[in-house]
Amino acid sequence: MSSEPIPVRVEPELEDIVPIFLERRRQEVTRLREQLDQNDYEAIALAGHSMKGTGGGYGFAAISEMGARLERAGKDRDDAAVASVVAELADYLERVELVYD
Repeated sequence: MSSEPIPVRVEPELEDIVPIFLERRRQEVTRLREQLDQNDYEAIALAGHSMKGTGGGYGFAAISEMGARLERAGKDRDDAAVASVVAELADYLERVELVYD
């Protein structure tokens, strides 16, 4: 994976809450890995569904897209796909760079 920063423009009205949203996604990566270890596909699918619904609202279409894939992987009980999306999400969260106007 690349180490290049991923710039994301933050709407002024979201400046206070976007860092909290991203921190919660970072915490979610840990939970998702634990859920995968426990074969808790229902929780994984639910987390993916939530990410799919909220990512775009905060300006993170990529998180919504990953959420949709995670939801599908959880429903399909596909360990490899879940692990792949979780790794992609963790990488994205490490490289995202917030841009304020």
